[in-house]
Amino acid sequence: MKPPRLPFLLRLGSALLALAGPSGARAAAPATLREAYHEVFLIGAAVNRDQVSGRDPAAARLLATQFASITPENDLKWASVQPAPDRFDFTGGDLLVDFAAAHGLVPIGHTLVWHQQTPAWVFQGPDGAPASREVLLGRMEQHIRAVVGRYRGRLRGWDVVNEALADGAPGLRASPWRDLIGEDFILKAFEYAHAADPDAELYYNDYGLENPRKRESALRLLGGLRAAGVRVDGVGLQGHYGLSAPAAGEIEETIRQFAALGLKVMITELDIDVLPRAWHDDSAEISRRHAAAPELNPFAAGLPSEVQTRLAARYAELFAVFLRHRRDISRVTFWGVGDGGSWLNHWPVRGRTSHPLLFDRAYQPKPAFQAVLQAPSAAR
Repeated sequence: MKPPRLPFLLRLGSALLALAGPSGARAAAPATLREAYHEVFLIGAAVNRDQVSGRDPAAARLLATQFASITPENDLKWASVQPAPDRFDFTGGDLLVDFAAAHGLVPIGHTLVWHQQTPAWVFQGPDGAPASREVLLGRMEQHIRAVVGRYRGRLRGWDVVNEALADGAPGLRASPWRDLIGEDFILKAFEYAHAADPDAELYYNDYGLENPRKRESALRLLGGLRAAGVRVDGVGLQGHYGLSAPAAGEIEETIRQFAALGLKVMITELDIDVLPRAWHDDSAEISRRHAAAPELNPFAAGLPSEVQTRLAARYAELFAVFLRHRRDISRVTFWGVGDGGSWLNHWPVRGRTSHPLLFDRAYQPKPAFQAVLQAPSAAR
């Protein structure tokens, strides 16, 4: 991995020093991400149930002060909200929207149709064989009508379809949705979501869209849907990045190309993996796993200062790109609040100690937080 470029760090340092007065006292400057970005784009975080229910008050305080938007990590996925055919559990979703309303946050729904975290019964027919196209479409419509309908007018938008594209080949990934319904399952999902809440924004969400081949598949998919008159408002670039990859130029080109379709662009699951890669590709497929090894968990005792510096520089680099495209980006959401709750502690290797976010395990700000906080000033 390459070290951060010195000129970039010098520019960042100069921007920070410019905020201090002649005696070194800091001049008036934004104290929170929410304040720093309120005229730029929404700054959000993915949350778990403890963080919006009162069981994790430290996280709740950060959410209420630092962020402008929240997305549920798991509580609105199919397995959580409809674990059985005739049983819905809206506890987590209700907590999310109530917390958002109480603190002036914009809530986003995640996710309606995904090949993961969907119960097996969804894809089974009455005799245990695979469900027919008609049966599966009926279940999809009923689920979307119930879930989106419950929160009609209370959520800004929905990740309607998540991760439908293949990694290593053009087109859609093999999944029960595609195999049992056909490639128009995406079109139907967006139609059902629009019918359930005509005012909600509707998004397609995926990882690895910085890869030119996968990006081209997504551009064809979303361009085709819009040409067919289907409401698709935006695309979520998940933003599971590393310290050096993908290159900032590829991220910038990806934003440009989706914006050229007339789509809102969102960075939806932003984190930066500082740990060694378990494989040499950019896949964030959640089902992939790798055996544990000491060399894959080098920062169990804490993140060294030189890696903290690299993490801060990488976040500053990314936000410089996002700020250049502020007219096209409507939201940047971090996938978690503090390092301790990040999914990267258990993916792709279980039990590692990951440090991908702006706040540490005690919810204290890291140098990366200051880099992101001051990025709008550095961009002026």
